[in-house]
Order: sequence, then C-alpha cells, then structure tokens
Amino acid sequence: MQARIQKSSFGTMPDGTAVDLYTLANASGLSAKVATYGAIITEVHVPDRQGKFRDVVLGFDNLEQYLKGHPFFGATVGRCANRIAKGRFTLDGKTYTLAINNGPNHLHGGLKGFDKKVWQAEPQAGASVKFSYTSPDGEEGYPGTLAVAVTVTLTDANELRLDYVATTDKPTPVNLTNHSFFNLAGEGSALDHEMMIAADCYTPSDGTLIPTGEIKPVQGTPVDFTTSQPIGSRFSQLRTDPVGYDHNYVLNGGGKGLALAARVRELKSGRVMEVHTTQPGVQLYTGNFLDGTLTGKSGVVYHQHTGFCLETQHFPDSVNQPKFPSVILRPGQMYRQTTLYKFLTQP
Repeated sequence: MQARIQKSSFGTMPDGTAVDLYTLANASGLSAKVATYGAIITEVHVPDRQGKFRDVVLGFDNLEQYLKGHPFFGATVGRCANRIAKGRFTLDGKTYTLAINNGPNHLHGGLKGFDKKVWQAEPQAGASVKFSYTSPDGEEGYPGTLAVAVTVTLTDANELRLDYVATTDKPTPVNLTNHSFFNLAGEGSALDHEMMIAADCYTPSDGTLIPTGEIKPVQGTPVDFTTSQPIGSRFSQLRTDPVGYDHNYVLNGGGKGLALAARVRELKSGRVMEVHTTQPGVQLYTGNFLDGTLTGKSGVVYHQHTGFCLETQHFPDSVNQPKFPSVILRPGQMYRQTTLYKFLTQP
C-alpha cells in the first residue's frame, strides 16, 4: 500500500463556499481526514494490538453539525489559542481590545477565529496537505495581516505531523494549536487512559483560568503526571467545577526543539499515543463541559470526559505575562511550530 490523498466534498457554507475533505492514508493503513473548514481533523483511524482500526478523535459526520457550533473538535485554533485576560493587551504602547467569549476573557481567537474559516488546500508529496489562510488586519481585533499555513502529514512512521508557519506585516500575538479530542478506545470514558506529561511544572490559574504568573512544581499536587497515571485517578483531589483538568503544563523540553510532551496508553486496546512538540507548553483538557447534548460520528453521544485534549501551545495569557515566553511575532520574523502525534501499540 502506498501513501495517498483523496479529495471529496464536505458540503457548502451558507454563502455558497465549497468545503472539501481530504483523506490521508499511509503505507500501514492509518488514515486521517481533514476539512478545509477550520482545517479541522475530523477522523484519525489507528489499529489496536490485534490490528483492528478505530477512529480515535471526536467529531461529526458532516459540515452542518460543525456549523451549528462545537467545542473546537479537531480545529486549528488561532490567531491566539487559549485565554487572554479580559480580552485586552498592550503592544508597543497601544492597547487592543478583543472579543469576550469565555466568561470575562477572550478564548481561542474570538467569535470567529481560524476554526470557523475556510482554508485553502494544496496537496503535497506523499500523504500531506498544506492548508493556508490569510487573516486581515484588525480581524477579531488583532493587529496586522497574518499569513498562516499548517501542513498536515501522515508519515510512514505512523505519525500525524502538523507543521505551522506564519508571517505578519505588523507586530501581533500568535499562538496556534490543534484542538483534537482523543479517545484511544474509540468510545466511552477516557478517564482510564494512562497518561504521562513530561513537565515538572505548571502555571497555576485563577477561577477564570487566567494564569497568576507563577510557575510552580507539579510534585505533590493532583496535576502531577510525571509518572503515568489514569487520567481520572485524582479527580477527587481537584477543586474544579465541573470536575476535570484544564491546566497548562510547562514542558521540560522548553520549546527548544522537537521533544516528547506526553504519552497516553489505553490498556484494553493496546493503543499508545505520543505527543512531540517544539512548543514550551501543553494544555490538558479532559472534556469537562461535554454534557451529552452533542451526538457525533455514527450516532455516538459525547458525554463528559469522553475525550481529552493535549493542546501544544505557548502559555495562556502570555501576551500579558512578561515572564512567560513571548507570543509576539514581528515583521521579518517567521513563526514556526511543529507538533506530531505518534501512534503505537503495546502487547
């Protein structure tokens, strides 16, 4: 079997814009589907220890369901992923105001972020497609025209690789990520998945999930995943409402190169996923707000904790936190980020 790409229609936007769906397949039979709407990863099919394939990401069968609204299933998120406190930041002496769409804060690019745009697609060699979008100056309140591209590649090493680049004509914050919800069993609760996160520290946050500016050790806390633990094993120690994780981890790799960020195992199937990234942080989110009101692919109802996210990123609210790694991109610079999800099986 050879690596291949197949293009099909995924429907049309209300204004008549066509939305395409690209199916990527590698020589081992792994496959992934990515829509031009939101550069959304809609499906990822990987084998268990017996060679049985299952779709391991949450999402919908058709464009109409995505258009009705969803919690960023599989979406490419920007211009600035995660939260910006009170939707405000000051850059080079000028204050910018963004949409407030998550309590008192700005989240994941605003009311109509990159997850709700139709991207241009250009197939590459092998099982790879480059998705591009140009965000105009002032879109969602952000300064500068930002040209963005993410190349999605399914490698013969069974990796789903995401390579991001961006350039701007004015200084602007940029923090791109993918927001896939994973369930390596293919269904049911994800809380018995065993997870390791390669982070000795995290960024504590306030009640609205804005970091306090501190960087603290995870040791001795319920957010410690330095050794592999079932995701739900310490839920009783969490003081969150609803219960679950929505925490940013300071990766030991420090954003200095492609490094292991997390490893997740699903014991019954034997499926293992490793996350490698060049980013300094990763947000663990355990689907706390899924409540059974969304019905996904093949009629599966998405209940609380059906999936988990590992959103590789710069830290939340970095644009307002001078001690955090900077998210400011300036003219003449190139934003680059690589994240890959490697799929394995264990006996």
